[in-house]
Amino acid sequence: MIRLSVEEIINKIQNEEVFHAVTSDYSFTLKIDEYVPYVCGAVHDGHQFRKELWDNCLHTEYDRWYEEDPETKNMVISHPIVIAGCDSRFEYDLNRFPEDAVFETAWGKQLWKSPLDEKQKQKSLKKHETFYKVVEALIAKIESKFGVAIVYDMHSYNWQRWDREVPTWNLGTKNIDNERFGEAIEAWRQSLSEIELPNNIKSTAAINNTFYGNGYFLRFITNNFKNTLVLATEIAKVYCDEYNQVNYPEVVSAVEKQLKTRLVAHANDFIKKHKPN
Repeated sequence: MIRLSVEEIINKIQNEEVFHAVTSDYSFTLKIDEYVPYVCGAVHDGHQFRKELWDNCLHTEYDRWYEEDPETKNMVISHPIVIAGCDSRFEYDLNRFPEDAVFETAWGKQLWKSPLDEKQKQKSLKKHETFYKVVEALIAKIESKFGVAIVYDMHSYNWQRWDREVPTWNLGTKNIDNERFGEAIEAWRQSLSEIELPNNIKSTAAINNTFYGNGYFLRFITNNFKNTLVLATEIAKVYCDEYNQVNYPEVVSAVEKQLKTRLVAHANDFIKKHKPN
């Protein structure tokens, strides 16, 4: 991995270079091993939290971890193109619109002892802005090269906070073209439901059962690229102990191993059906 400015990353994308980089401010990583028509994203994987904000934050390190999506990058790490956040969503949330990306409250609890000053907010929002400059350049390159693209937008959610049975996997599809891409959506749901997990964890998959795909990452790409499908894919946090902050690496490994083949097969089928003649 090398450290690059956003301008250098975009230049490499435009020149179709392969590289594995972290941005100069360490806010996100991008790996491109090969230019293929699908992308994996893990915008909430990050846990970094700017040190100047620590003393002013009312949420604990555990509170932040609980609401982040740890291990989502590792679930797709073997794929050729992976973009992932390094910073915690508590500093700024890459999956929210810029005007809402810096929280004042988080999950019903005030976040800051004292309100952030404008300089602190802008420092965070600048990182949000540069991330989307790279996303735009990346999807533009892939769509122009292949005519069509698909993005697997990986997330996780806290299933134990629900007071009803919830699926192991949830697809949020409210903001994508279900008429055009319905077959691909259902095929992805079916494939996820067939993933075998260790420790007798069942694998079920549903559409718009717990979350609806309202995130900014999906909406930014969908609104700017008409031939790109974004699949907001949420796994329940069956791969960790939500309350004791313990990850289960054998579950993460099982997901990663099976997505190596399932995700590629799904992407290839999608491209075959939707690539312009």
